[in-house]
Amino acid sequence: MALDYNISTSLLQLITSEQAYHYRIIPIEAKNGVLKFKSDKISEDLKQELQIVLNKDIELIEDSSVNIGHYLSVNFRQRNQNQTEDLHYSTDFLEKLLFTAKDIGSSDIHFEPYEHKCRVRFRLDGKLKEQFIIPLQEYPVIINKLKIKAGLDISEKRLPQDGRITIKTNTNEFDIRVSSLPTLHGEKIVLRILSKDANHIQLEELGFTVDELKTYKETVKKPNGIILISGPTGSGKTTTLYATLKLLNDDQTNILTIEDPIEYTLEGVNQVQLKENIGLDFANTLRTFLRQDPDVIMVGEIRDAKTANMAIRAALTGHLVLSTIHTNSAWATISRLIDMGIPSFLIASTLNVSVAQRLVRKLCNNCKEETNISKDLFPSNFEIPKHFTTHFKAVGCNNCYHTGYSGRKAIYEIIPITKILVEHIKDNDLQIDDYIKENDISTLKNNAFKLIEEGITSIDEVYALLSD
Repeated sequence: MALDYNISTSLLQLITSEQAYHYRIIPIEAKNGVLKFKSDKISEDLKQELQIVLNKDIELIEDSSVNIGHYLSVNFRQRNQNQTEDLHYSTDFLEKLLFTAKDIGSSDIHFEPYEHKCRVRFRLDGKLKEQFIIPLQEYPVIINKLKIKAGLDISEKRLPQDGRITIKTNTNEFDIRVSSLPTLHGEKIVLRILSKDANHIQLEELGFTVDELKTYKETVKKPNGIILISGPTGSGKTTTLYATLKLLNDDQTNILTIEDPIEYTLEGVNQVQLKENIGLDFANTLRTFLRQDPDVIMVGEIRDAKTANMAIRAALTGHLVLSTIHTNSAWATISRLIDMGIPSFLIASTLNVSVAQRLVRKLCNNCKEETNISKDLFPSNFEIPKHFTTHFKAVGCNNCYHTGYSGRKAIYEIIPITKILVEHIKDNDLQIDDYIKENDISTLKNNAFKLIEEGITSIDEVYALLSD
């Protein structure tokens, strides 16, 4: 039976990750004022030093260097070398937590109150991981600190609130979007960490195939029309939009954006933050944009018919409009717009391209393992190609914190609206399976399977796409 290297959060927070790596110690029990640790370098000197540092009685149990290495990599994620401070519960816990999350690449921080405990979870590579347990009596203090920093009303605990925090250091600046939600046992707060600078984003590095990138660039260089990118929350739509804006951004082009929130800043682009409480919503701002002599307009999201109508109006009057929409596939975007009440002839005359995307975790190259396939690994309706006999599965090692995955890659489904598809849309004929096959258009399902074939991801990671 494989050894479980996961340690409970209550034990993890007894020491900092810096202490864990420095002393090579793993907490396994805290009882009657005695802390029990596993270590691969037991000595009386180590025991005495730990008793002074931690101010507790210490008991040490020997374990192998391999096991200690596994425990460390699974439970204590190391920060960048230029960061010396470590996360540990103290009066400045909140500040350290924000910097730690940013430094290790967390996209969101969740503060969650329950009846007997309050916890903090980080989202890393799309998955949530419990990082800290906060004492019940300390939770309201931390929440109030957060609300004050975000400019929220600390006396209002019955209604949801939204705010922002800007963190500045000597070397870095980042924005945090704050959302509070009243729950049964107190206020749940979610922090979304936003990157300020979009200069590092390149279309070529997002995950497009060579053919997809060529097709996409051709459609975005048209002077007018709509470009729609669909996908669930957290699928990288906004990053694709910013990379597109970066491509279009030059001294001769007036680019306006309305966003909620502004996730990146781009020099030369006029960005507007949505403020619905004062009437600054997508539709009203779009109306104003048309009087600002724009060439390119980016709308953060088409949420309703009012916004969709304004976007189409902007496209009809000679502007290029980029936006996102929540649908499951590129072609389902058409159905969604029709359901919103947009006439099909208007969709047909304005839509340049419909794109769907997902973010897929990549297997760790250091530990992925090739193994034979079996039919029960795939959805029942998936037809396995005869030539496909082996696949790579996630294993886990020190390099990937024993998750089996390292980094993420976007996959796309791109459908340019050709003359044939214009007629399909006008006639409300939305069955285009034959057209997709005849024109060799790669769907999300096709591209997901290609990643499995190339050993980039696992079957488990894209299972939902294969069953579509």
